[in-house]
Parts: sequence; structure tokens; C-alpha cells
Amino acid sequence: MPSHFCLPFMAPIFFLFLAFLMISFSKAQGPPSPGYSPSSRVSSMNFDKGFRNLWGPQHQTVDQGSLTIWLDKSSGSGFKSLQPYQSGYFGAAMKLQPGYTAGVITSFYLSNNEDHPGNHDEIDIEFLGTTPDKPYILQTNVYIRGSGDGNLIGREMQFHLWFDPTQDYHNYAILWTPSEIIFFVDDVPIRMYPRKSDATFPTRLMWVYGSIWDASSWATENGKYKADYNYQPFIGRYTNFKVSGCTANGPASCRPPSASPSGSGSLSEQQVTAMNWVQRNYLVYDYCHDPKRDHAEIPEC
Repeated sequence: MPSHFCLPFMAPIFFLFLAFLMISFSKAQGPPSPGYSPSSRVSSMNFDKGFRNLWGPQHQTVDQGSLTIWLDKSSGSGFKSLQPYQSGYFGAAMKLQPGYTAGVITSFYLSNNEDHPGNHDEIDIEFLGTTPDKPYILQTNVYIRGSGDGNLIGREMQFHLWFDPTQDYHNYAILWTPSEIIFFVDDVPIRMYPRKSDATFPTRLMWVYGSIWDASSWATENGKYKADYNYQPFIGRYTNFKVSGCTANGPASCRPPSASPSGSGSLSEQQVTAMNWVQRNYLVYDYCHDPKRDHAEIPEC
């Protein structure tokens, strides 16, 4: 009799447990296939063919076209493309430092901050360092005519990843077209930022950059955890650089690579499904849904 009495109460618990297992299994499997690989349409290049050191030359080595940069107490390091672009596909395979990396930023991004100081555009992929008990955060960001002088309006979306980015190289890319910006991880789109107006979209020439540097004031839990140089050096590794873009002196007919197999530029239904899966399972911050933000400054939301 007691066993029969328990059955009605056990059924909801069983189905909740089953649902939990299904969600966990789905996440463990990774995102559904996007069905298309934009990176496959862009040839790889060695570091020296497309980039040069920008700062911290003593903290940078190049070996067979692959780049290693590192941060210690004396300096970090950064690199820059040989030419600027007005649109294009920009990617690299990166492998991050394991262990304690709080306060450290490892990045790959587009910017024109040297050309327009105090009034620059930027499209960011930044890995925010962490403590050993927590995963890295991949921060995507878009700035339009902003600067670091208090007028900077960030458009951050932050993600955890469905893999450990310290264990192997993974491909990270930005596709910047006249109509949208798409961020990719291993060819899976994780964010699409459409051009809704000229005021909220970068249109000026930008260079491609990468760097590793100390951002202890904000990088890890808003500055709660700082860089600890007992764990130095902090190392960022880059390889499989892919750049296919339209330059200032290129033909007027130049078009950036397509995001989808249709060639239309917009994501396919299958790609959108993969992106929605990532945002449903791994998105940890979206500036559009932050009640502390002044939404008059971010009308695209």
C-alpha cells in the first residue's frame, strides 16, 4: 500500500529529473550543426603575411606562422594588421591559458582607435580571465564613435562556451558586412548585430588587432579578482589566421564573404537555430536586457 501511495507524488519528480537529464545531455552534445562553415571559404595565412607586432615585442614569438604572446609583470603584447579594412571576415584559432587568469584579457578585435582617438569604432572578441573554479567568459562588443573617456557606450554580450578553451585551439571570427556584424565560434554564429541605423553601426575603416594585457580594474567580476603575477606568464596562442576583406584601395565591386550558403549575407534558418541554441544555453549577459543601462543611448535595443 505505501508504494502505491507514493507513485502519484513520484511521477512529477521523475519527469523533472528526466527533463534535467535531457537538457544536460543536449548541452553536453554542443550546438546543433549550423550547416555551413564560412571559414572554409577563407584561406589561412601565416602571421607575418597579414600582421606585425604593435607593442611588447619582447613578449611575442612567431613559429611557423603561429603566434605566441604573453603577459608578465613587466609587459603584455599586442599585434596589428598590415592594412585597414572597410568590411570582411577576420578570424584566428586561439588557445587560452588555464588556471588562475583573473584580470587578464586575451583579445582579437577590429578598431580604428589610433586613427580616431577619442572617437573610435571597435568590434571585439575578448576573453575575460577567471579563477580556476569558474569558466572563461567570451565577451563580444561593438563600439560606435566611442572612447575610454567616459563617453564609451558598450554593447556587450557575454557567453560561456560549450568546451574548455584552454585544452585546444578553437576558431573565433568576426564577419563585418555593410549590413550586419556576426560573431562565430567554430563556425557557429553566436551573435548577430544588424545595422539598424548609421548612428549605431561602424562604417569607417578598421584595423585588425590582438593583445594580452592586464585589465584588473574590470575584467573579472567587475574587478573583484586581480591579476596575480605569482602565476605569470599568462600566455595567449594564435594560429590559422584568416582574413578576407575589402580594403580602402580595393575595387568598388569588393564584397565581404557571405555568412551563409545562399550568398545573400543573412544567416540561414539552420544557422539561426544554432545561434539560438547558444544564446539559450550559454549567454550570461546581454546589454539590451540590463535594467541599469540607459536605453536612450542604445536605441538599437
